[in-house]
Amino acid sequence: MACVIAAGVLFFWDRLQAQGFGGFRNDPNEVILQMIQTMPQGGGYSASNEATARLAEAARNVRGTLTLDPAIAKPNYCSGATYLVFLKTLETLNHHSPITGPLADKLAIGGQPDGVGIWGRWNANGPGTAVLFRELQLGENFTDWNSARPGDFMKIFWNSNVGRREHGHSAIYLGTIDENRIQYVRFWSSNQPNGFGQKQVPKTKMAYVIFSRLLHPEMLQQNYATLPRKNSYLAGLTSKESSLVEAKANSGVE
Repeated sequence: MACVIAAGVLFFWDRLQAQGFGGFRNDPNEVILQMIQTMPQGGGYSASNEATARLAEAARNVRGTLTLDPAIAKPNYCSGATYLVFLKTLETLNHHSPITGPLADKLAIGGQPDGVGIWGRWNANGPGTAVLFRELQLGENFTDWNSARPGDFMKIFWNSNVGRREHGHSAIYLGTIDENRIQYVRFWSSNQPNGFGQKQVPKTKMAYVIFSRLLHPEMLQQNYATLPRKNSYLAGLTSKESSLVEAKANSGVE
């Protein structure tokens, strides 16, 4: 059985290499924007156990294959929405083929607590996506608005709290627009009250943002097996206070 699993991993890695990630023939940001267009609309926003159960059905491991069906994820919430786009992006970059083998199990949503596994990191308070990108070497994290591109993942902090009392939002950046001398930020996520869809808010409403850009999806295959089960910093944010300084430090943001 170990030999079969190893062969499957190598086959997937060969496909990743053949896809040409090293030469950037596929721009992950462009693929992310394309995947947003394939996502369902609405469904209602709810950060509830029911929504988590629906997400688990929408991204599950079925006999060794990661099976994605975002239409099931109704109601939904922000981190689940962006994670589904992340998974669909990986599948598309994998020659539009489902992800199989041990990696499928690692990517599936299965009730992982905050900070545990891949989904548990993504879903955590604080800079979950950014920490995951740093640990798996998937890309770069930054805070400079001038460097942001449509298709970047973003963690919005509506105030300066990080951790137990934070008010945040996981989204995908779509750009900025000026209306009546007010600069608005456009993004896609699961937003209150409607669920999946686009939204724009005044930039001044955002206290802080950490962007995460997918640059090296091939590193997921290389590094997932050695990812520690739990990230203690993220796991602790359910009950502890942190700070923007600590969030940046754990994300590798200068």
